[in-house]
Amino acid sequence: MIAVLVVDDDVRVARVNAAYVEKIPGFRVAGQAHSAAEALAFLERTEVDLVLLDHYLPDETGLALVRRLRQLGHHTDIIMVTAARDIATVQAAMRHGALQYLVKPFTFAGLRAKLDGYAALRRTLDGGGEAEQDQVDRIFGALGGSSAGPAELPKGHSALTADRVRAVLRAAEGPLSAQEVAEHCRLSRQTAQRYLKLLERAGRVRLSLRYGETGRPEHRYQWV
Repeated sequence: MIAVLVVDDDVRVARVNAAYVEKIPGFRVAGQAHSAAEALAFLERTEVDLVLLDHYLPDETGLALVRRLRQLGHHTDIIMVTAARDIATVQAAMRHGALQYLVKPFTFAGLRAKLDGYAALRRTLDGGGEAEQDQVDRIFGALGGSSAGPAELPKGHSALTADRVRAVLRAAEGPLSAQEVAEHCRLSRQTAQRYLKLLERAGRVRLSLRYGETGRPEHRYQWV
């Protein structure tokens, strides 16, 4: 079982996130903390594998806590789970060794994708020894999460088509409609819609509504 410490200043949010973690096979919640000091004290006395860490804490930022942990010799893995979405914070999280970054608000599927990817990474690393290029690729690929990957596509779905849809959404500067995705991918609107719904259920795509003159909302999709 992968032991997880959930750190969030909001007690209710921490409780919800912990409940999410407990639903995912292979993971257990070792504890909850609501400040950087609480988190540090917990880690000093209890060994955990992974910290789900909010950036906005009452006594110091999550990234400041990560820096202190590394200075003290703690090499616990970190996944940032926070509303902080400015590029500078995301970049700093990468530089300080955060394995993943999940922006609030998120769905259970979104968190599960990150944790499944983390579990896949640990399985890949368990063997030790030296790595060939294909294993290195698997190690870094695991960090992207396993959601909606080729092995998980439902019957009748193409991994190549899923990759095309993902690439279009990643490159887009803003949300796209199913019709726009279809045109970029040279697919029918119905096919594009099917893959977009799959990615939305997996937590990789955020759905929003845009209301036009007719009053009927248009579904818009954005990569998260």
